[in-house]
Amino acid sequence: MKKIEAIIRKSKFDEVKKALHDVGVLFFSYWDVTGVGNEKQGHVYRGVVYSTSDIQRRYLSIVVSDDFVETTVKTIIDTAKTGNVGDGKVFVSSIDEAYRIRTGESGYEGIN
Repeated sequence: MKKIEAIIRKSKFDEVKKALHDVGVLFFSYWDVTGVGNEKQGHVYRGVVYSTSDIQRRYLSIVVSDDFVETTVKTIIDTAKTGNVGDGKVFVSSIDEAYRIRTGESGYEGIN
């Protein structure tokens, strides 16, 4: 099993959520986060300069089977990509074990 963590633009969240459901990711957790990026200049919108040093993003946490990692990561990247600085990051790490509290099932059965 693998844990996929993705930090994406909040504006792309609904699109990414739908795309993940379409490929079979039926459950994941998410929350709003603030990060600090590399971009030093501000953006100008209607004559007002906005700081881009503190970036509002959405953080997704998904646990999938090993054979579903590539599909999940590709779906996130393809859907969240705008081509601009600040599109986000995707991290993949190993999960040793997972348990479903209600039934006590473990492993793959514990996450599906």
